Amino acid sequence: MTNFNAGPAALPLPVLQQSAEAILNYNNTGLSILEIPHRGKLFDNILQETQQLVRELTGLGADYEVLLMHGGGRLQFSMIPMNFLGENNTAGYIDSGYWAAEAIEYAKYCGNVNVLASSKDDAYNHLPKWPSSLPANLSYVHFTTNNTIFGTQWHEMPSSSVPLVADMSSDIFSTRRDYSRCSMFYAVAQKNIGPAGVTLVVIHKDMLQLQVRNLPPMLSYAAHVQQHSVLNTPPVFAIYATMLTLRWIKEKGIDIVEQENNTKAALLYGELERNTLLQPLVMGKDRSTMNVCFTGTNKQMEKQLVDYCLQHDITGIEGHRSAGGFRVSLYNAISVQQVQHLITVLQNFEKENT
Repeated sequence: MTNFNAGPAALPLPVLQQSAEAILNYNNTGLSILEIPHRGKLFDNILQETQQLVRELTGLGADYEVLLMHGGGRLQFSMIPMNFLGENNTAGYIDSGYWAAEAIEYAKYCGNVNVLASSKDDAYNHLPKWPSSLPANLSYVHFTTNNTIFGTQWHEMPSSSVPLVADMSSDIFSTRRDYSRCSMFYAVAQKNIGPAGVTLVVIHKDMLQLQVRNLPPMLSYAAHVQQHSVLNTPPVFAIYATMLTLRWIKEKGIDIVEQENNTKAALLYGELERNTLLQPLVMGKDRSTMNVCFTGTNKQMEKQLVDYCLQHDITGIEGHRSAGGFRVSLYNAISVQQVQHLITVLQNFEKENT
C-alpha cells in the first residue's frame, strides 16, 4: 500500500524496519526502545546524534540551539508570541494558508499582529507577494514555507531585516535551503522527518535573549535549551525514529532528495494538466513539490476515484476536510516509482470513465 497521506505520512522502509527491531531489542541491550530511561546514556546518545544530524543537514553551527519538543505546531504557534511578542509590541505574519492563519490567531492572544501579506481572498491558490520592505518595529516576521492544505510553497528563502521565524513542517529537508536566514524555524515531524509526537525547533542564541515575559519553564525556549530537551520526559521513541530518518536523508544526500522531489512533482503535475477528469488547484511557480492539490472536473466522480485508488493499493489522496478535492503528498519517503504507479492508476480511471 502506498501512503500519500499528508501526515502522519510515509516513512522510509529502512526506518520502519529498524524501529520495529528496536521495539523488541534496542541495540542488543535486551531492552525495548520504548523502555529505555530518558535520562540515561542510551537516550542521551540518541538525542545528541539527532541534534548533530540536524546541524549537518542545515549547515548551522554552535550559534543555533536544536530542540526536540512536544506539542506539535499549535504549541509553537503559542510559544513563539509568548516568548517574543510583548503585549504592546507587533509581530508581522504572512498569511499564505490554513496553518499560517492559525498561527496568526494564536499570536493575537499575546500582542499585536500585522498581516503583511495574504492570499486568502483568492482561496490561497497562490502565494502572497512578499513585502518589498518591512516595518522596522516588528518583533519578528513569521511565515510558512509550504502550505499542506492548498499546495503552495516558497521555493526561495526570503530576506528579512527583522528576526525571521519559519514553520517548515511539511518541507524541511526536502530541498537545499539557506537556513541561516532564519532566527528560528520549526517543523512537526510527522511529514518529512519522523513520526508524530516530536517537534523540531532550531533557534539562534541571539533570539533566546529576546524573551519578553516571565514564563513557566515548559513554555520558555530558554528553559528547554538549559535542560537540553529533557525538561520533562521526552517522546523517546519518536525522537529515535526521527534520528533514523535523518540518517536516511543524510545518506541519500539533500541534492538527490531534492532532485527526486522535483521529478515526482513534475510527473504528477504533468498528468493533472493532461488528464481530462482532473484539474490542479495551483498554477505556475508557487506550486508545492510536497503537496499536490487538485479537484475532479466532475465532483460526483471524486469518491469513485478514492475507492478506485484503494483497490489499487493507494491511500491518503483525499483533500483536507476544509478544502475538499484531492491532495497527494510527495514527501521524501515517497519514491518516483510510487508516483508513476499513481499516474498509471489515474490514467486507467480516466479511460474507464470517459
